[in-house]
Amino acid sequence: MNNSIRRPVWFYLGPAFLVSVGYMDPGNWATSLEAGSRYGYALLWVITLASAIAVLMQLLAARLGVVTGRDLARLIAERWRGWRAKGLLSTAVLAMMATDLAEFLGVAVALNLLLDIPLVWAILLTVFDVLLILWLERYGFRWVEMTIIAFVATIGLGYVIELSIVRPDWGAVAHDWFVPNGVIADSTALFIALGIIGATVMPHNIFLHSSQVLTRMADEGDHDKRRILAIMRWDTVGALTAAWLVNSAILITASAAFHEKGLLITDIDQAYVTLGPLFGEAAALTFGIALLAAGIASSTTGTMAGQVVFEGLLGRKVNMARVRLGLRLATMIPAVIAILLTAKPLSLLVLSQVILSMQLPFTLVPLILLVADRRLMGDFRPPAWILTLAWACAGLIIALNLWFLVA
Repeated sequence: MNNSIRRPVWFYLGPAFLVSVGYMDPGNWATSLEAGSRYGYALLWVITLASAIAVLMQLLAARLGVVTGRDLARLIAERWRGWRAKGLLSTAVLAMMATDLAEFLGVAVALNLLLDIPLVWAILLTVFDVLLILWLERYGFRWVEMTIIAFVATIGLGYVIELSIVRPDWGAVAHDWFVPNGVIADSTALFIALGIIGATVMPHNIFLHSSQVLTRMADEGDHDKRRILAIMRWDTVGALTAAWLVNSAILITASAAFHEKGLLITDIDQAYVTLGPLFGEAAALTFGIALLAAGIASSTTGTMAGQVVFEGLLGRKVNMARVRLGLRLATMIPAVIAILLTAKPLSLLVLSQVILSMQLPFTLVPLILLVADRRLMGDFRPPAWILTLAWACAGLIIALNLWFLVA
């Protein structure tokens, strides 16, 4: 008897859009703002490269989840066991902390700018996004996804408005989107480029995507995996193309608004304050609202990814609220101290993204090894050219990290 389940196409859409918000979180804002204001459009091609790598890796993560019925963290724990698995997953936890630093700083800066409250108090208020996450979780994954998509739409609309105000040079944009240049040889440009890669190809998104596709496989019966993988490809490419456009828009706005006027932006609040006099209060307000949406939305997906990684690390179910509070307190306390010692949020944000870039190989290498395992994947093992491309991308990230460390 054939008990194959054939759901409508829309049923399988959503996981990649949930993941995509991580590609436009406050960490991306920090790296793109500094890149645009310092180097104009010159690092725009790095966003394109990082986005292409992200599409490939997210497709592999989705394939791994659909085919095996298990997420990446659980498979790492099963495959390597003992100290090796705990070591790999522990580096992922550190990446989650860096991610959470970027997310809550983004929310805090937005609250500070929009409500005119001290930054330290704004940081303390970010604890309450735990309540939003727990409230959303009660209503199931569909409500979470729809809320995230609404936030993504808010961010995207915000930057459509910003671009219409600042009027960039679209000819230069079209060129630098796809043509590399030698600016990356500069050590500061390399540092920012690594931050862009770390902010775009984010480790927690790989774990989250491999887990979130399982929400579509929860029904009993034999699913048509080939059809689901085809739908997931469209889901992933569509969602991450939108994220690429938003990330590009942040850098383009920074270039048109600041670099072309000889202004170097060294902090997010400086961007907000400067936009007002240059382009009107509507530009500044749109910037602040989009930043708040980015911080809250990415904070939600970061929590979900943290839960996945901790369950793989501990080998049991964990409480989402405890994961959230644990991550938030672990990152909030040193951030508050740093802010009190006059550290700039933008510097902390860029540093957090470079930390993510350093951790990436510890996520990408296990991912590629697992999807390349014919015993695990069977006929769903990716073609050799895809695996070769994946290894080349991982090698490029490792090489850039090593270059930065010795530069």
